[in-house]
Formats: sequence, C-alpha cells, structure tokens
Amino acid sequence: MKAGVVHAREDIRYEEIEKPAPKKGHVLIKVKYTGICGSDVPRVNGDACHYYPNVLGHEFSGTVEEVGEGVSRLKPGDRVAGVPLVPCMECEDCQKGNYSLCRHYSFIGSREFGSFAEYVTAPEANAVKFAPEVSFEQGAFFEPATVALHGLERLPFEGGKTVAILGGGTIGMFVMQWAKIFGAKTTVVFDIAPERLELGKRLGATAGVNTLDKDFMDQAMKLTDGKGFDYVYETAGNTVTMKMAFALAANKAGVCFIGTPTKELSFSVDEWENMNRKEFNLTGSWMSYSAPFPGHEWELTSHYFKTGALKFDESFIFRKIPLSQIADAFELYKTPGAVKGKILIDSEL
Repeated sequence: MKAGVVHAREDIRYEEIEKPAPKKGHVLIKVKYTGICGSDVPRVNGDACHYYPNVLGHEFSGTVEEVGEGVSRLKPGDRVAGVPLVPCMECEDCQKGNYSLCRHYSFIGSREFGSFAEYVTAPEANAVKFAPEVSFEQGAFFEPATVALHGLERLPFEGGKTVAILGGGTIGMFVMQWAKIFGAKTTVVFDIAPERLELGKRLGATAGVNTLDKDFMDQAMKLTDGKGFDYVYETAGNTVTMKMAFALAANKAGVCFIGTPTKELSFSVDEWENMNRKEFNLTGSWMSYSAPFPGHEWELTSHYFKTGALKFDESFIFRKIPLSQIADAFELYKTPGAVKGKILIDSEL
C-alpha cells in the first residue's frame, strides 16, 4: 500500500510499504480522511517523532475492510472513526477507567503506524461506527470533538449557566456547541479573528468578543451582568488566554485548561490572587476517554453528529490534500499563519 512515511526531520515521503493484516481482535480499515493534528507538525517538521521510519496520522475515518478473529461488533463495509489511544488496560489508572492517564499506552499514529496511509489496523474497540448521515469528513473530526466534550466534563457542568470559550479554533467551537447541547444559558467565544467570532455565532454562540478590542473586558462583563462567567474553558494554550481565564471567572467558577501550552507561563501576584479571592476551581483536561473504553464522549459525538445538534461547518477544513502530496501539506506549516483550519489528507486520491 501507499503511505506517508517519516524518515527524518523534514523528511516525509510518499512510498510503498507492506499492507497490514488484522490480527486477533483487530480490524483493517481502508482510510478515507485523516486530519493533520497540531501534534503531528513537530513530529515531521521538528524532532518529536518517536522513531524512524514512522507513519503518523490519528484523526481518521474510513470503512472496515477486513476483521480479525474474534471481532463481533464490526463487519466489512462499516463506516468508522478511529480511536487512537491504545491503553494497557492493566495499570491502576486503566483499572479505574482513567485511560487518558495510562503510562503504558500505545498510540496509533505516533507509537505505532497510523492513518497517513491507504490502510491502518486497530483494535475493535478503537473503531467507532457512525451512521450514513455522518460524512467521512465529520468522521475525521471525532477525535477533536471528543477532546472538547471530555474537557467540558472535567468541570461539574450544569445547564443554565454562563460559559466563556477562550480560543475560536476547532476545539473551541466544539466546546461551545457541547455547552449549548447540555443547556448553557450563555456561550461566548473569545478570539482575535473576526471570522472565527462570526463562525461561533453561526454555530450558535450567544456572542463573540474580540480580545484585541481595548474594552473587551467591559464587553464580557456586560454579558454576565458584571459577575463573570460560571465556566471558563481555555482552548488555545496561549499565555494571554490562560491569564485571561482567571480574570473572566466568576466567584465560585470552574476553569478548565484544555489547550496545550508551548511556552513557560508565570502569573503576577495580582493575577494569581484571582483564584484565592474568587475561590474558583481550576483543572486541566487530557485527551478524551472514559469507561467503558473508549467512552461516552465517542458515542455522543457519533449520535449528535447524526442528529445535527453538533454542527459541522465546511470552514473547519482549510484544505483537502491527496496522500501523494503529504510532504507539501507539511511544508505549509512552515509559514506562520498560513494554515487556517484543518488540513485533511485524502488517502483515496
């Protein structure tokens, strides 16, 4: 089969490798789309790849081509989304259902060959079936949608409250929509790009606030009658928005950091004192799994994509690029700001 194989830093090649066969309890998936994740970029353009040669790709959709011995839930022809985490199922964290925290895990698309290829194998539990009403493009967005839901639920979320989403990227848009599905009274997206704020409102946000505006904090407070937000979700991993979360939080609020920071972060005494004075709860979120594996996050994503309550906007996709041109796709990331949305690699072109 053909695959995009990473051989070294800045060296990903479209070449022929051996087609995998499904072992016991596994399925062979004919890949349709794979989204390039932010974590893939330093593995190709930097030194973050675990080993060489390697086949990356973990946000994928496709159809079951063949099933291995013992597989009962899936059959050839089923439309599926890929679940990349392969937990050990034996450690203390796995036994408690905290699969995201497993220290002995494998991961499809980094620690084992992934979906930047025509075919990929996965354990049966790592292929989530979806209905014909759900497109293969949506199937490639299951992973970020589940990350958003897992993050939302890291706080004891209740309907009827106000919610701030810091960062209008894909994860942020899904967090906003999950908050609405679960009954949020007010959802406000914060970003610096007007088009992202407009997208947020198109997808159902109550309002959008441009944080480049000098009076953005006044705008935000007016939307909550001066109280601040009951829930604040930071999705950008940016120093500015992580500090902003503390300022936007209401008394007794919940604050969750979903975004992954890339720089050292420090707070002034006044900034940190927000947590003391407001007595808000601060937590983080990692990946998207719960018991029974892979978790209700994946089931609900499949369900709400099917019903249309979880909306998918074409602007989520920046460009579709054939697998044969995968090297060109990663070249785009070398220009800051050039990629505005998700690049989908099409394994059938």
